[in-house]
Amino acid sequence: MDLDVRMVMISTEDLDASIAFYTETLGMTLKFRDGGHFAALDGGSVTLALATKVDHPFPGKTVPSLRTPDVDAAAAAVEAGGGAIITAPYDDAHERRAVVYDNAGNPLVFYSPLAR
Repeated sequence: MDLDVRMVMISTEDLDASIAFYTETLGMTLKFRDGGHFAALDGGSVTLALATKVDHPFPGKTVPSLRTPDVDAAAAAVEAGGGAIITAPYDDAHERRAVVYDNAGNPLVFYSPLAR
């Protein structure tokens, strides 16, 4: 299976304060912001995502997001390997996504950008 860890999502209740902390205190660059609920910061080879409960699949937890060309196959493999599908594969405005637990109960997100 072709997986690439591309993003780590962390929770925030105050997106503005979190953006200020990571950009001003830590010197990270803001890649983009989606309203008052999501922002992506340049973390080099990995994007650091800040998300409120609107966009965060597990508020309060750190969740790695794995890019894959086949979200459906990745979710099925997790289930077959003893994990669980929490949110079956679906398309949102930007990507195909599935939310799963691994075999030890750790949350993961699989995603693939939608063709434009």
